[in-house]
Amino acid sequence: MTDPNATPPYDPAAGQPTPPPGQTPPPGYQQTPPPGYQPGYGAAPAAAPLSPAEDKQWAFLGQLGGILGWIPPLIIWLVFKDRGPLTNQEAKESLNFQITVAIFVIGLYIIGTITAFIFIGFLFYFLAWAAQIVGLIFAIIAGVKVNAGGTYRYFFNFRFIK
Repeated sequence: MTDPNATPPYDPAAGQPTPPPGQTPPPGYQQTPPPGYQPGYGAAPAAAPLSPAEDKQWAFLGQLGGILGWIPPLIIWLVFKDRGPLTNQEAKESLNFQITVAIFVIGLYIIGTITAFIFIGFLFYFLAWAAQIVGLIFAIIAGVKVNAGGTYRYFFNFRFIK
């Protein structure tokens, strides 16, 4: 049974007044959700697609982020892959290339460490350094091409992420 003397819940959507500021709402108060709220697990509304200029900018940053390794292209790809097709393509391309370079560099360091006792291992360290420089140079070239309005495909790239 319900209590006939109980205060009805405040419901602004039904035209009921909201409590004054600074006052705690009475039991049963139903606050209106903010605009764009979708019921569920607190899910935010879907992000808006990128404009063509923003898509080009993030694609450029995805390629140029390869200067710092594979983490910046990964972050850009994860955040913007569903918002812009050019950003998805270019950040993924850069990420795949930087992962390929990282695998080569780590492999060369391992081979250099194993062969260091026969005085040839230091050459592998120089090759690892050269592979890092090549990755840096091609990230810059790719960034310039994308910023000019084109796309860039690396000459050698394992497609880990498709």
